[in-house]
Amino acid sequence: MIKHAYLLASAAALAATPVMAQSTTDTSEFAVIGSVPALCSGGTISGANATFDLGVLVDTSTGLLRTDLSAPSKVITGSFCSARSTINVDADAMTAQTFTATPPTGFSRTVNYVATASGWTETPASFDTAQAVNSDATQSRDTAFTGDITVALDNFSTAGGNALRLVADPNYLGTVTVTLAAAE
Repeated sequence: MIKHAYLLASAAALAATPVMAQSTTDTSEFAVIGSVPALCSGGTISGANATFDLGVLVDTSTGLLRTDLSAPSKVITGSFCSARSTINVDADAMTAQTFTATPPTGFSRTVNYVATASGWTETPASFDTAQAVNSDATQSRDTAFTGDITVALDNFSTAGGNALRLVADPNYLGTVTVTLAAAE
């Protein structure tokens, strides 16, 4: 009977002990990951006019290259790079397209100029078609960027010297290429 009373007392003591509450919530965590590659977009040429039209290149009274040649700058809008980047400007001199022979003495078939792309880096990228080396043609920036790029032409000169006249040709053609690239 003592044994039975002891079991009843033990059972009563257990019944009086509060039961530890079970947790009603639990948490699991999930990582959310993704990536953004280095991207560059050259944007679009404002007004969709990608031609620098200089008109008549020579002073019609002397046949020499006009000293007042100019063309309005072109603006590339919507350009961006999501990482460090470089901008490069490359240009080809304007050359006569129909008159392809060696020009006679006193004449040239080439007009040189300087093309610049500004707004992307502190120092504009610059390419001089009269120079063999153009170390300023490529400029770099250390941060992601979005902005407009202004492309301009200036410093026109006749290849061979400004005392040369240009041969007649209805189509002198040159090109300017602006390239944005994510830096590696």
